[in-house]
Amino acid sequence: MLTLALIGLIGGLVTGISPCILPVLPVIFFSGGTQSARSTTPGTGGVAVATKPASRARPYLVIAGLVVSFSLVTLFGSLLLTVLNLPQDVLRYAGIVVLVLIGIGLIVPRFEQLLEKPFTWIPQRNPDASRGGFTLGLALGAVYVPCAGPVLAAITVAGSTGRIGTETVVLTLTFAVGAAIPLLIFALAGRRVAERVQAFRKRQRGIRITAGVVMIALALGLVFNLPQLLQRAIPDYTASLQDKVNNSEQVKRALNLGGLVNDQNKDLDKCSDGAPDLESCGTAPDITDIQQWVNSQPQELKSLRGKVVMVDFWAYSCINCQRSIPHIVAWDKAYRDAGLQVIGVHSPEYAFEKEPANVEAAAKNFGITYPVALDNNLSTWTNYRNRYWPAHYLIDAQGTVRHIKFGEGDYQVTEKLIRQLLNDAKPGVQLPAATELADDTPVVGDITQETYLGSTKRVNFAGTEQYTSGEKSFQFPQNQGTDSFALDGAWKLDTQSITPTGDSGRIKLNYRAKEVRMVLSGKGTVTVQDGGQTKTVQVDGTPNSYQLVLTPTIQGGSLTATVSPGVQAFSFTFG
Repeated sequence: MLTLALIGLIGGLVTGISPCILPVLPVIFFSGGTQSARSTTPGTGGVAVATKPASRARPYLVIAGLVVSFSLVTLFGSLLLTVLNLPQDVLRYAGIVVLVLIGIGLIVPRFEQLLEKPFTWIPQRNPDASRGGFTLGLALGAVYVPCAGPVLAAITVAGSTGRIGTETVVLTLTFAVGAAIPLLIFALAGRRVAERVQAFRKRQRGIRITAGVVMIALALGLVFNLPQLLQRAIPDYTASLQDKVNNSEQVKRALNLGGLVNDQNKDLDKCSDGAPDLESCGTAPDITDIQQWVNSQPQELKSLRGKVVMVDFWAYSCINCQRSIPHIVAWDKAYRDAGLQVIGVHSPEYAFEKEPANVEAAAKNFGITYPVALDNNLSTWTNYRNRYWPAHYLIDAQGTVRHIKFGEGDYQVTEKLIRQLLNDAKPGVQLPAATELADDTPVVGDITQETYLGSTKRVNFAGTEQYTSGEKSFQFPQNQGTDSFALDGAWKLDTQSITPTGDSGRIKLNYRAKEVRMVLSGKGTVTVQDGGQTKTVQVDGTPNSYQLVLTPTIQGGSLTATVSPGVQAFSFTFG
């Protein structure tokens, strides 16, 4: 428990000095800091006389509100909104509205008094809104999006899956406190400056108006995703420090495999990723809370003792999984009779991947005949502390995890270890020749990252328009960077996909890859123009991955995809 608390605190501290907190600093400085400064008024003979100060606790209340709000939203926000059937960005926009109201209140004092009066804990005859700050902290916590990392990933997975225990709460609170400490220091520095600099002491009304304007500007910037543009423009000066923290042995032991530690998975971190030789990493965790099985009756690992088992985590629209599946299928066919049992655990990225019919169709298309477990609640994913698509876990005949491989590649090593485990289970067993399929894994860093198009998961958007759910019009920007996409025309943006609402909509994609694919559903066409060549893709049916571009080698390119009405576009994937 103490280790988790220290990891959370350190991870939060690093996040608290990273570029992702820059957009909130002006608000913290002016409203959290200068609003708690002692002001002065001219006295007799021009001598400054101190007036009754605003609450000295204001910086602490602002930060306390941020910690409470961030913790509650991160842990319980997704679950609450799911139960209430509300969009996942409701809390964020509620926070933005509160920021605007508080900003107006700073400009119009009477309005601020009405806003913060319910949060004035100590009864006063004339409540002074400047003495509060907890409301502001609550709003900042709802809109504050810290930089991702292993610590935050573990918290997010626990929150989204509902597996919230004491460890998760401790990790979340210590992370929030760690991230808030630098903000508190900045707020106190703002108060110090306001008390020492004469211009601040004499212009308290102007400072309040400035704070209000800054707060409204932050709210508008959040609506138009300007903080993300700022973060992309500023180099991450904490990158090397984050690498040292994230790659430390303590963090690897506690968080590197994702999720939180329990009695079943506590020894998994004894395996290193892709080790060339067999290791011993404890008894394999259970395959748990499966919604449905494909190609099989329910399987339990305990009943498979005596066999070598490969547990493969995958999602059918994930291109990394699509490139690894032929190797899994080949191993299943080659070694099933020799004692290998493959179990595919389908852990969805998208909501449409939770549909059993879609998974069954995908399994058939990929030639998968081994058992597939539908892990729609990510319960088995979490029980294995997994964080990757694909991920392979090799389990020996005694039920011990002996090898873990995250991501693609190293197929020859994995097959060698499968053969070794089969020989260990049945000495002298006759094994067929190695499958020796070609390894098409691209070199990491040479290709564009998977590009999501939905409003809640989208990445690499190069336009200047507001990218939130609803119907909107877009135009291609004059300049578009590499590894990015932009829209043109009228589109309806949903949380996971986008659909043209006019005659058609266009998507311009700048990419680096050997292969470009697009996850699409519905009925219609996608016409792709790339390097003077035109290709039309017929779309009909449930979400599936369609090939747009295939070249002999990895290269840079730019394509324009014209999407007809009736087609939903989810993402671009690259190979």
